[in-house]
Order: sequence, then structure tokens, then C-alpha cells
Amino acid sequence: MSGQANRLMDLSEWENRWQEGRTGFHRSDVHNLLKDNVDKLICGRKDVRLFFPLCGKAVDMKWLADMGHTVVGVEISEKGIKEFFQEQNLAYNEEAVADIPGAKLFKSTDGKISIYQCDLYKFSSAVAGHFGGIWDRGALVAINPRDRQKYASLLVSLMSSDCRYLLDTLEYNPELYEGPPFFVSEVDIKTVFGGSCNIDLLQSVGGLEEKHRSWGLDSLTEKLYLLTTKTQ
Repeated sequence: MSGQANRLMDLSEWENRWQEGRTGFHRSDVHNLLKDNVDKLICGRKDVRLFFPLCGKAVDMKWLADMGHTVVGVEISEKGIKEFFQEQNLAYNEEAVADIPGAKLFKSTDGKISIYQCDLYKFSSAVAGHFGGIWDRGALVAINPRDRQKYASLLVSLMSSDCRYLLDTLEYNPELYEGPPFFVSEVDIKTVFGGSCNIDLLQSVGGLEEKHRSWGLDSLTEKLYLLTTKTQ
């Protein structure tokens, strides 16, 4: 992992990125890997409760809600959350979260999309129950590498017994770029999730874009995994 192992970003740095508009991680369209594999996530089920860790203002949330599913996200940036509802033309209510001091809940008036504005590690199943699906695009690759086991333990604790977890990762030469997004290998995934989950590689695509070249990278591979609980 090179120097990435000791790379630390605190929540204020992420908040500053939102305030300064440095949100190159945001996509204005639904992620292709999600589109291609949504059947693996939903698996024929109706009204699945879906969790989006570090959701930002992902348009994927509305896309899945429009299919009839319920979406819950966690995001540290209030600006990002409000922009999501504004850009998607969704009316919403705002309230305090009794179980997380200082946190806020932003919820669409139709009840289909709820976003908690808080530190992800203060979120738990006690706050919002368990989930039948997780879409992790840009979350595991964004957290500090030293926190991966803590992150994995939290995500597993949120999974219902039939949960289907789509995990999107990036592989590149970590000697060339300090992150984030961070390099995450299949070995890394097996290390933190392997004790609790079955792990299947669904898709691997070349993902090098011009912005990645500006980071000094000459190649980048995006990989999508399906994680399911070993109790399934």
C-alpha cells in the first residue's frame, strides 16, 4: 500500500472539499457498474431497504428510489445533502437524530430517501435498522486505510441475513498517488470482510480517465464485488 497506509484525512477535510466545490468524485449520471449489475443487488425483491455509505449527492439514490426501493444514506456534508434534494427536485424535512448527538436527518417527504448527516462511525443498526442491499461506490476507497476493519465491521453489522452488498473498488499503482481514492485490492477486501462474507468478483473494467492521468497514474482498474453474508 506504500505510503497510503498512514494517509489520514479527517472529516473537516471532506467538508472543505464540498465547500470549495472539489467534488470530482461526484457523478452526474447513474454509475455504469450499478446499471449493469442492479439485478445482482435487487435479486428480484420488492421494496428493498438500501444503504449508501458516504453517499454524497449520488444520483443513484433517486434512480433506485424511483424503482420502488427505500434508500438510506450517511454523509458528513450538509451542503452535499441539501444539493442532492435540490438538484433532484425533492421536497424534504429536516430533524434531529435522538441517538446521535449533533446529527441531522434529511428525509424526502415521500419517505423514500433518508440521509443522515453525521460521522459514519456513529451510525448503527440501532439508528436505522438493517438493510437488504448496500451500494458502496466511493466509500471504502475514501476512508483512511487504517480504518478499514472498523468500517467493514460496521457495514457487516448493518447487513440483514439476505443482504446483497455491491462494492466498487479501484486498483492502481499506489506508489504514484497518495489517495484518496485509495488503492484497494482483492486481498484487502478478503482481509476485512472475508470472515463474515462471501466475496465474488462480478466485473473488472479499465477506468483510467484524464483526471487520473493528472494524479500521475498510467493505468487504473475498477472492480465490482458482490458480498453476501455467510449465513445465506
